[in-house]
Amino acid sequence: MRIGHGVAAALLLAFLIAAWVVMVKRSAVEPPPLRSEPTSTGAVTLWLKNGNLVSGEALKERADATVLDLGFTVLEVPADQIERRSAREAAAGTTPEAPAPGEIFMTTSPNMPERPVKDLAQELCESVALVSTPDGLGSGFAIDAEGHFVTNAHVTQGEQDVSITLFKRGETTLERIKIDKVKIEAVNPFLDLALLKATAPEGLRFKPVPIAPAGAVQEGQSVFAIGSPLGLERTVSEGIISNTRRDFEGQLYLQTTAPINPGNSGGPLFNLRGEVIGVTNMKAGLFTEGLSFAIPVSTLRFFLNSRDAFAFDKDNPNSGFHYLPPPRKASAAADAR
Repeated sequence: MRIGHGVAAALLLAFLIAAWVVMVKRSAVEPPPLRSEPTSTGAVTLWLKNGNLVSGEALKERADATVLDLGFTVLEVPADQIERRSAREAAAGTTPEAPAPGEIFMTTSPNMPERPVKDLAQELCESVALVSTPDGLGSGFAIDAEGHFVTNAHVTQGEQDVSITLFKRGETTLERIKIDKVKIEAVNPFLDLALLKATAPEGLRFKPVPIAPAGAVQEGQSVFAIGSPLGLERTVSEGIISNTRRDFEGQLYLQTTAPINPGNSGGPLFNLRGEVIGVTNMKAGLFTEGLSFAIPVSTLRFFLNSRDAFAFDKDNPNSGFHYLPPPRKASAAADAR
């Protein structure tokens, strides 16, 4: 059966119209293609100039700002508000954990990697302070951005005139910053721990160090200490943990080969993740090396979490004051007189 040219043209036109209608319907129903999301460059933590820190996935790095994905929103942090950033956390995909209720110290994620001592020392030295009293010198370290520092009770024993000196790293040199009239907030002479509170001068931001979990110390573990032995500031010494449960007068201590000397007292003992695992407080003898001791982090956590019970009272002789030695018995010659 033959079809005329007019009929064929009409059929072709009808087919084209039907195909156009189908395409229009499809475009009205199908959503537009999704725009590709920015690719994350990994987790990062930013320390801000106001003393706070913020952590999230870095979506974009620009000269003027860093864009972070916080999970519930996207935040753009101006570059001029960033004090420093944690590159190691970005590389490891980990972020610091916020303090638990009732705690004032910072912790870290369990997956924080170990790093060389030289890198950690450069990063952590600004958090370690020289603690001074009229009676001597010691060390201490910042545990929060509000100005709380930990030291040994024997460093401040019998004293209320306490000052600290920090070392802020500049572009080419270290700047000494002395803070006078530091307040003693809590003290326990039996644990040999004291909690200080310093008020930051204008423009200074305290840089806290993280506290390790209790029980995170093993024998043979590499550690290092930062302090001011014999007044020699910013001294770094390295060693291992020799024993995790050394008993002295009913208290347990960490035994380490890291050299500790007078002036180190109250300073931090770090692991290779940059966490405080102990507070250095004594050595076996003045001329003995490789036999140093530190208060374990479990005792430090107990003291900090119970700080209200150990609140310092200048009118209470049990709060950090030492007693005068008892008078000696008179000699036989004196008695004869």
